[in-house]
Amino acid sequence: MSAAFGTVAALTASTIRPAAVFAAENESANTKSAVVLGEDESLLSGIPGQGLLSVEQATEWMSKPEVHQELQIDLPKGIKAALGNVFIPADNPMTRAKIELGRQLYFDPRLSSDNTISCASCHNPAEGYGAQTRFGVGVDGQEGGRNSPVSYNRIVSQAQFWDGRAATLEDQAIGPIANPIEMGNTHDACIADLAANPVYKLQFNKVFEDGISIENVGRALAAFERAIVTGPTPYDFQKDLDTFETVFADDLEYLDEEPELKEQYDAIKAAIEKHPMSESAKRGMKLFFGKANCTACHAGANFTDEQYHNLGVGMEVDQPDLGRYEITKDEKDKGAFKTPTLRNIALSPPYMHDGSQETLEEVVAWYNKGGHPNKWLSDKMKPLNLTKQEEADVVAFMKEGLTGAFPKIQTGRLPL
Repeated sequence: MSAAFGTVAALTASTIRPAAVFAAENESANTKSAVVLGEDESLLSGIPGQGLLSVEQATEWMSKPEVHQELQIDLPKGIKAALGNVFIPADNPMTRAKIELGRQLYFDPRLSSDNTISCASCHNPAEGYGAQTRFGVGVDGQEGGRNSPVSYNRIVSQAQFWDGRAATLEDQAIGPIANPIEMGNTHDACIADLAANPVYKLQFNKVFEDGISIENVGRALAAFERAIVTGPTPYDFQKDLDTFETVFADDLEYLDEEPELKEQYDAIKAAIEKHPMSESAKRGMKLFFGKANCTACHAGANFTDEQYHNLGVGMEVDQPDLGRYEITKDEKDKGAFKTPTLRNIALSPPYMHDGSQETLEEVVAWYNKGGHPNKWLSDKMKPLNLTKQEEADVVAFMKEGLTGAFPKIQTGRLPL
């Protein structure tokens, strides 16, 4: 068991398990169930069946003790290197039943005041778990002032929103429900509607000891979003090869004399053949970690430092969005916004906190010129002096090298 798993176990050891009622029925209910997020297709596939979910179907599925077992989390290749950053609050351990409840809530427009907007409206699986509009669009076609952040790989991220105003995913999940230009609802009205639905009422009572509450809506949504994890990318396989050839540099010409080592080497090369990168993308990878200085902020397995930086975006106007400053009131945070993950970034245009840059080509050109000068510009923003070909190579790396699979997900199958 890894250190990260030990940490999660320590955090949850003193927490009353929501599924404790099932412990008497099945002694194994207290045993953690191992799962690799992003790879276990059953985790996000919904309660088996067709059409809208009935009370009878939900009752049968929720009666299974194994769906209430706390999950022992592992991550797939690539993002697995961020396992030590996994954040699951002590009072919200992940279970299959909780994730399934969160999945239903995520795709259900009934959380909004006019039954038109769901979480997926701005964080759509078909649009890279973002929205391919400049700003988020809520009830009555109202627009917000910021681009919709992606909702995947949140399990290795703690503070949420571009300005980090939500301390946890649980806090973030319930914010849009009561935002007048997003879902336009109230928390009380949302809870009343859920309580009036027998399928939701049943599930909340099975998953949480205290049943339906806005806090538990947030917990279910957060559990579901933590289960959305990206799969390995061509970069992850290329990294294996580069590491192998560096570690065994002196042994490569003698691999025929080391059958086990040669078998590993051949397997790595075979994996690369299945997940190739163009020569441009390979050059871009070297630039990304070198001259282009991308890892000054886009660092680690999830390609983000989880910090806030002023890139000069939008700072040319008289009254710019001051971002993180509005939360901290710290002068240095003026115009600073959170670094997004670059995994699968090609699938969720437009870019930047204000959606002002439509393509990755525009983004790289912005960095290359050093952003827009202003008093609070990050000291990491400097002209890069990339040639046009080098700019194109960096873009190729992000498009090809950092794009992996999303987990299969059931977007329908909601309660009657």
